[in-house]
Amino acid sequence: MNELAATNYPLLNVFWTMLWFFLWVLFLIILFKIIGDIFRDDELSGGSKAAWTIFVIVLPFLGALVYLIARGKGMGERDVRAARKHEEEFRAYVREASEPSKGNGVKELATLADLRNRGDISEDEYQRAKTKILA
Repeated sequence: MNELAATNYPLLNVFWTMLWFFLWVLFLIILFKIIGDIFRDDELSGGSKAAWTIFVIVLPFLGALVYLIARGKGMGERDVRAARKHEEEFRAYVREASEPSKGNGVKELATLADLRNRGDISEDEYQRAKTKILA
């Protein structure tokens, strides 16, 4: 039975099938990237977004090709802008989260006092941390 299966589907056909499968996956990735870019672009009006979306969905190969030719450069620039914006937001969040807030000083002092009372930190370590929190 295995010999029959091997002769009905030669190795070259397996490679062609794999090639077409990966090209199809690549096309779907490009299509989703284009549709995401259409909706992410703030410069396009609602009508333009609808027209591009319909064009890309109704005639996917031609629509994707035309979109990449007409708006491909801007697509890359928008990706870079979005990445920079996310990076700045992340850095601002990390800065905000790493700075001790003034309202949490009481909680931190209570935690330090508890650690000192249990013997987890020495009196000297407690005083240094307390000075740092109060500064």
